[in-house]
Amino acid sequence: METAGSNWQGVFPAVTTPFTEEDRVDVPGLHRLVDFLIEGGVDGLIMLGTLGEGSVLSPEEKELVLREALAAADGRVPVLAGVAETTTRAACRFAERAAALGVQGFMALPALLYNALPHETLAHFRALARATELPLMLYNNPVLYGVDVTPEMLAELADEPRIVAVKESSEDVRRITDIRVHTGDRYRLFVGVDDLVLEGVAAGADGWVAGLTNAFPRESVALFRLAREGRLDEARRLYHWFMPLLHLDASPQLVQHIKLAQALVGVGSEHVRPPRQPLQGERRRAVEALIRKALDTHAEIEDLL
Repeated sequence: METAGSNWQGVFPAVTTPFTEEDRVDVPGLHRLVDFLIEGGVDGLIMLGTLGEGSVLSPEEKELVLREALAAADGRVPVLAGVAETTTRAACRFAERAAALGVQGFMALPALLYNALPHETLAHFRALARATELPLMLYNNPVLYGVDVTPEMLAELADEPRIVAVKESSEDVRRITDIRVHTGDRYRLFVGVDDLVLEGVAAGADGWVAGLTNAFPRESVALFRLAREGRLDEARRLYHWFMPLLHLDASPQLVQHIKLAQALVGVGSEHVRPPRQPLQGERRRAVEALIRKALDTHAEIEDLL
């Protein structure tokens, strides 16, 4: 019998959270974004991750985002909730609430603020895996969050049946191979860094938790499909067009970058929640120029879509 979540694969964007000028969750904007992504061919949605600014949303806002994303998706693709809390107890309680709302699974981080030791990290994930009946994708991002979930640790967690996938964001593409060496096909592996997706798929990744997909879903889905099908000449041509944009994901300002891209393609605004601010000055001009160049040269890759 197939375990829930064991069929997760393909492109799962980490979805941004639209805000109004009054700094409220933009519910109509969220519905438009979900429709845009699903119509663009994505295979799943991850709400409340880093790109979703989940760490600066209130509990009530998090539940609002999940309810509205589920309503907008209407069963067309799985909707996962990001779990990023400061304690194990809070993470488990949030997972219970999200499960009651109807999400199909979780993308789970280590507890925030404290850089846990390996045995503490394992205990956190085991508790979270047992908090509900839903499947989990573990999110490993030692660059941003200071805790490294190593291949050896994933081998230890292999006896938790609800841990079904790993988002690997260590920025070391060799990790895909190392995880396979230590765990075989136990987990679905997702590339978690946009500008390593072709290399990650070549190493055997099953999916991509993507950022720029928020503005360019058709292009992302086509890139992933070409890579999985081994059509490398075509994949490289699309990757070369896309790469200046994909680099924007690998930055502390990734939320501002991607929301600017969404604004320029007409599927959102630049509104972010303070202390973040929209890009300004020379940085904004440089990022906007990259995005506009991609739009101006889009005809060069349309035959690949």
